[in-house]
Amino acid sequence: MTSKTHGYIFALLATTIFSLQDAISKHLASTYPPIFVTMIRYWAFALFTIVLASKMRGGLQATARTKRPLLQVVRGVLLAVQVVLAITCFAVIGLARSQAIFSATPILIALLSMPILGERVGWRRWTAIGVGLCGVLLILKPEGEFFDVKLLLAILSCFNFAFYVIATRFVSREDSSMTSFFYTGVIGGITMTLVGPFYWSWMSPGDWGWMALVCITSISSHYFLIRAYDVLDAAAVQPLTYLSLVYASIIGVTIYDETLSLNTIIGSVIVVAAGIFTIWREHVVGHRAAAAN
Repeated sequence: MTSKTHGYIFALLATTIFSLQDAISKHLASTYPPIFVTMIRYWAFALFTIVLASKMRGGLQATARTKRPLLQVVRGVLLAVQVVLAITCFAVIGLARSQAIFSATPILIALLSMPILGERVGWRRWTAIGVGLCGVLLILKPEGEFFDVKLLLAILSCFNFAFYVIATRFVSREDSSMTSFFYTGVIGGITMTLVGPFYWSWMSPGDWGWMALVCITSISSHYFLIRAYDVLDAAAVQPLTYLSLVYASIIGVTIYDETLSLNTIIGSVIVVAAGIFTIWREHVVGHRAAAAN
């Protein structure tokens, strides 16, 4: 197989394992505080990043060298907060509907990149952003007389992750991807260790087994994602992440007895289509800019 074929396989494995991790996290968060679940998960993730960094050329010292230390710390904190928010959403909103709202993140990133990164957005991406936001409104449309305020938590999660991605784009201008990955795990682990013990809960032996599986899936999914980015552009990997919405819908309906409204289904299709188009246009514009230079 070609290296690109391997890359797509790694991306597919990462997305699939991430979805399994989300499903197990929902199970645990229905019984234990999401912050506690996130802390244990981050301990395993941080250990993995340290071991991986130590095996890189130059070891830990070279990997930890950064030109943007403050921004790397901010990134690590943002992602740790994101994991807590996402797990909470899975528990209180549901896997399928949460992932439907999360699928709007690339659209938010494109929207926020203009004032923060100074990126120019043409009429095509503006159209995709507008259509995608209409899809989000369909997903959020009240099914009864009142708007479900819990959905605001998923919207907050989208914005939080969008800021994390934008911060990552900032540091990528000067730091390597491995350095950013290292700080993501270590800073997130430190952040959760400072907060998580206040939410400590004694787990049953069976649930510790589920927690161990969450840690294993966290490590393996990130490993496969790294391998995918080794051989594929982000524009090729990101559309595959929308499979998470399909997985979440199947798991949510079959295992957790969730229901999908027609608005959620139609809105999800619109958001995914707009998101894929936005990612593709960013890729095209980026290549044109690189060629011009």
